[in-house]
Amino acid sequence: MIRGAQSQDLKTAFETHLQETEGQIERLVQVFEILGKPARGKTCPAIDGIVEEGQEILEEFKDSAALDAGLLAAAQAVEHYEIARYGTLRNWARELGKDDVAQLLEETLAEEEKTDELLTQLADANVNRKGKRKPHDINGSGIVAAPIPEETQLDLLVKTTPALCPAVFV
Repeated sequence: MIRGAQSQDLKTAFETHLQETEGQIERLVQVFEILGKPARGKTCPAIDGIVEEGQEILEEFKDSAALDAGLLAAAQAVEHYEIARYGTLRNWARELGKDDVAQLLEETLAEEEKTDELLTQLADANVNRKGKRKPHDINGSGIVAAPIPEETQLDLLVKTTPALCPAVFV
């Protein structure tokens, strides 16, 4: 997603969070050590699906003003999933009296929430607004951003809308 992003601010946000992820991995290794369990990577079908959606957005909206908005939506989907998981794990650690584990998970949760907030700010300030404005010069750079055509906005909306899964709650 870093390579596909058109906005330098979005690329920077992705790069910063990638660096934070390294620290998160180190904390997870510490969590496993504290719990006396082997730390090993695990495939997560939910995240794989969100990443696949991001790849589809890269392909379908390449060279479109909607690309950054789509990438941002996919990135926030990942962040929201991680926030839910880390929040739950932190709470379970507290319930088990594993305050050291809870603290490590809290640090990661705070980073995920900070990233989500940053992505929301980027969306509100620039990325999502491109479709609502007339062509304009981006920050006096001489680069003119064209508005996102309404049909493209609708395509992106359909692409990033989650499937309705009422069976999950049955």
